[in-house]
Amino acid sequence: MTGVHPPNDLKRLTDWFLSNGDKTVVALSGGVDSAVLALAAKRAFGSNALSVTANYKTLSYQELYAARKVAREIGIRHKVIKYNELESSDFVKNDQLRCYHCRKELGLRLMNEANKFKTNLVVDGTNLDDLKEYRPGITGLKENGVRSPFMELGINKSVIRAIAQHFGLSVYDKPSNACLASRIPHGTPVTYEKLRKIEKSEIIVMKIFNIRQVRVRDHGDIARIEVGKEELTKLFDVDKLAIIDCKLKELGFKFVAIDAGGYRTGGLVVIR
Repeated sequence: MTGVHPPNDLKRLTDWFLSNGDKTVVALSGGVDSAVLALAAKRAFGSNALSVTANYKTLSYQELYAARKVAREIGIRHKVIKYNELESSDFVKNDQLRCYHCRKELGLRLMNEANKFKTNLVVDGTNLDDLKEYRPGITGLKENGVRSPFMELGINKSVIRAIAQHFGLSVYDKPSNACLASRIPHGTPVTYEKLRKIEKSEIIVMKIFNIRQVRVRDHGDIARIEVGKEELTKLFDVDKLAIIDCKLKELGFKFVAIDAGGYRTGGLVVIR
């Protein structure tokens, strides 16, 4: 990994914090990006760094667990705030700006926590590679004053993972994830029942096939299973497929399909 030097890269992040204030609130999602950001914030400010995880009904239990675990590893102060995104009609209608509405609300909530913490420095883990995709959520955060140190310093995902691995964070190789609502096609309203069905389905697939990354896309009667391409061969087990077929149908799906193309971001644009 040419040009990557984790101690120096973490120092750049730490120095960024020190040059921008004396306290901060870090949006901690449970992924590797926000974990490395929290690590740098903790090193810069100690107890004057607060990590905040939003449990907004579309966050899976696994992500919430990961956020709590990595906060303990880092030793950073951690707070979980709760609210219900499903109370927002703009979010529930699930159009192309769903992520914008989600992040806009998150930004407001984070700023509220920052006011209580007596700081205006609020940061999230958006990195350089995120610009390669359509991400209206970034705009929603920026409109509320949330800053992205990785973006400002030109740091990409490979550098972030190298830092996390070097400093022993358990999430260093954790696959990227997104909120459960991302499994529902645009234009189909988001409901609590659909979210729970998707979450249960993904847990079942992960456990039975022992895979690390899975999406169960909800196309009404059809559950479309995506797993990482490097794990596709794990699905080539007729007996296990029969179990998956049965269990997902028990959850309410009529048909269960395996996507031969494997997991990819933006996978729901394929089927309307």
